[in-house]
Amino acid sequence: MSVVESLEVMRASRRFISTAMRAALLSRQDELALARRWRDHGDTEALHGLIDAYTRLVVRPAMQYRRYGAPLSELVQEGVVGLLMAAARFQPDRKIRFSTYATWWVRAAMQDYVLRNWSVVRTGTTAAQKTLFFNFRRLRARIDESHDNRLTAAARHRIADELKVPIVEVEAMEIRLAANDQSLNAPTGLDGEEEWLDNLPDPAPTPEANVAAARDAETRSRWLVAALGELSGRERRIIQARRLRDDAMTLKAMSRRLGISKERVRQIEHGAMKKIRLSIIRQSGVKGGRLLFDA
Repeated sequence: MSVVESLEVMRASRRFISTAMRAALLSRQDELALARRWRDHGDTEALHGLIDAYTRLVVRPAMQYRRYGAPLSELVQEGVVGLLMAAARFQPDRKIRFSTYATWWVRAAMQDYVLRNWSVVRTGTTAAQKTLFFNFRRLRARIDESHDNRLTAAARHRIADELKVPIVEVEAMEIRLAANDQSLNAPTGLDGEEEWLDNLPDPAPTPEANVAAARDAETRSRWLVAALGELSGRERRIIQARRLRDDAMTLKAMSRRLGISKERVRQIEHGAMKKIRLSIIRQSGVKGGRLLFDA
């Protein structure tokens, strides 16, 4: 966003706040009448009247949540969405003012926005984590007297007790709030010509490793084919059904297919695996060579 666009957004936000604070408040009777017209008849004019009268509820929390680095204009938009959500769910027959009900929705919408945009790593998905996120700094400033980078164990326990959350949640939130996101494209070095991304190791295998892995896989496959060729027909059927298929056949199913007992199938399979092991060891020329699959 350019400087001119930023200034225009700031002016629009100020105009919005000024208009919202000048709007006339509704009496309880007028408020209920508008809410019923919207609920029962879908009267959009009544909805606008309700929202316009209580847009002021957006201003104060928007100012409060600015300290989390969120733009005022974005917070105001989220607050208005919260007002609309409140209007959609408000039950005028209950003994509660719309302003009281809508305040909760406005704050919830802004909190969700702050949490979504605080970090690329999702933060505060549970009620305990949200409580911690929005109260951690205030309690830390009041409780912790060391002013070190890390809280003391006693301070963590006091925060956990006051907010009634597990101590592990306090420790996790402390770590999250201490570490800010950093772009992988941020310049590094004295000349600033490198980026953080340039210094990250590539986890992908090298071309040499890929060639070696392919050659090893081909060799192991050739050994296995040769070993299977040394088995009897029944041994090969059991190994193929029990060891070489993703959906391995059970002993019970194999015994029914061959017309023998499950124990006999197990014995034949065990003997066939020994033969395969010896064949692979002989072909590889390495004593104690490992099988291609567990015995």
